[in-house]
Amino acid sequence: MGKEKKSEIERLNQDELKKILKETRQKLASQQQLIKEKKLPVIVLIEGWSAAGKGTLISYLIRDLDPRFFQVVPMKAPTEEELRKPFLCRHMEKIPETGKFSFLDSGWIEETVFDAVDGRLNEKELQHRLDEINVFERQLVDNGYLVLKIFVHVTEEEQRARIKRLSSDKDTQWRVNTRDLDELKHRKKYAKIFDRCISETNSQKAPWHVVDGMQKTVIELQVCKLLIEGIESAIARNQMPAEIPVNTFPMKKMPKLAEVDLNKSVTREEYEAELKLAQKKLKKLHNKLYRKGIPVIIAYEGWDAAGKGGNIKRMTSALDARGFTVHPIASPDSYEKNRMFLWRFWKRLPKTGHIAIFDRTWYGRVMVERLEGFCSENDWQRAFNEMNEFEKQLSDWGAVVIKFWIHIDKETQLERFNERQNTPEKRWKITEEDWRNREKWDLYELAVDEMIEKTSTEYAPWHIISSNDKLYARLQTIRIVIDAIEKAL
Repeated sequence: MGKEKKSEIERLNQDELKKILKETRQKLASQQQLIKEKKLPVIVLIEGWSAAGKGTLISYLIRDLDPRFFQVVPMKAPTEEELRKPFLCRHMEKIPETGKFSFLDSGWIEETVFDAVDGRLNEKELQHRLDEINVFERQLVDNGYLVLKIFVHVTEEEQRARIKRLSSDKDTQWRVNTRDLDELKHRKKYAKIFDRCISETNSQKAPWHVVDGMQKTVIELQVCKLLIEGIESAIARNQMPAEIPVNTFPMKKMPKLAEVDLNKSVTREEYEAELKLAQKKLKKLHNKLYRKGIPVIIAYEGWDAAGKGGNIKRMTSALDARGFTVHPIASPDSYEKNRMFLWRFWKRLPKTGHIAIFDRTWYGRVMVERLEGFCSENDWQRAFNEMNEFEKQLSDWGAVVIKFWIHIDKETQLERFNERQNTPEKRWKITEEDWRNREKWDLYELAVDEMIEKTSTEYAPWHIISSNDKLYARLQTIRIVIDAIEKAL
């Protein structure tokens, strides 16, 4: 972050600067329409030293933009609620819809630096945090985002002068906080960690741009040009399919659906006796989960009419209603479709000590979205690795991740469809879409087999549950949940 030679922009006189700057701002404003047409979401992350002028720079950048299509996000220190979720959760929630800008006044790098300086991250944890950030940024870019990262650099002398100037004016002294003073006092320590974070997250897909914050007009022009060039490059890049990463996660070998024994069953007496004991045990475990702050994520997928709803009902009846949430996942709303596909699931993650149950999940990407053409082949091929990465982040956070495929045969499904069709109080459960999906059974089976093979990791394996007998399936899932929680505890 040292002083570099003067750039071509810095050698311009003031009149030349003003003329070029006016033209550049006009071009940036015109590009706002272009990103709407091309459905390009743009994230501009502005990091830098305190008092370097990050807020002023953002004000310059948005001056000529339509305020309906951008948001400015000042990322403050995480709240107690946010600290009970994965580190990236609050940052993922701020990503823009397609065709819009998000300008972030500091973000995941500053938070990481502060955590490292304050001793909340040891060496291993810091490295893990930086690895997660690289995954996060790469996923965004692969899913069509432009991620422009700017670090505003000023000298220590200039930072000291600006902080002194702000502190001496009663109208601006509120802008100087204890963190700013600590950063100035221990600047070398902060600089060392900033340098490392920037170096280790400086990727080809989301590179860093360190700009000199000493001259306001120059920096505005530099960043405007970087943003214009970035938008043009991102639009061109998005015409090409993204690279599909190689899966490097440890996998658990799984059977094909056709190899699963569906004849398993229990008597009603066995079911009622064991269910009562299991629910009592699960209730006690839920209290321990809360006390120890362990989050649990239970993901349900399966055939239509396989019994997911009844299964979930028996699971939740053993839980404290204040400590769990069931998320029925339907087709994404328009504002969800306009963001990276995992966004709506990041928003639904539980707090520490709580349980989130998903009735349908992120795996829709490689099933219904794949087979119905709602995403490209490149999208769903990449998604296997992206979902493994997502679940690895959850597991590393400390979550227990349990995934069920509730399995029945085609004949059992037809019997249950007909029963629903012919029973007035159950007719709401059957739709034309269910019948259409049934016609694609063989295609879905191939897709599910591939999904299970490529995403049954050792840290988040699939459990294929035989559900021709719903009673057996209910007992089996609750046994697996109990076992997973006991291991975590």
